[in-house]
Amino acid sequence: MNKEELIREAFQAMNNTYSPYSHFPVGAALLTKDGRIFYGANIENASYPAGNCAERSALFAAYSRGVRREDIEALAIVSEGKRVSSPCGVCRQVLYELLNPDTPIYLANRNESKTVTPSEILPDAFGMEDLAE
Repeated sequence: MNKEELIREAFQAMNNTYSPYSHFPVGAALLTKDGRIFYGANIENASYPAGNCAERSALFAAYSRGVRREDIEALAIVSEGKRVSSPCGVCRQVLYELLNPDTPIYLANRNESKTVTPSEILPDAFGMEDLAE
């Protein structure tokens, strides 16, 4: 599956958003090396921290099925924003830990896309390797 196809899958996932507060739907599609796709959409709640972003929803769904960072081929994250949106800070931290540092992340809206990696969107990240054993 190529970049454009995975982005289309993420736009399909965006149809499942529940975003009555932000009115900013986001979709995600995670592709594994064996060809499986895991979907995510942002799910909001009146208690804002209780919601979940699309990219974390997709990633947590994959991990819940036994997928690990070495199994992941790519992740697409899409929105209807005027510009290509980037993950929030919480998501950047999660992506840094649960994806390989060089996993391609495709960020897109209806007009453009760009490719980044976890290491690029969270430089000098704090991770497991920084914790004392």
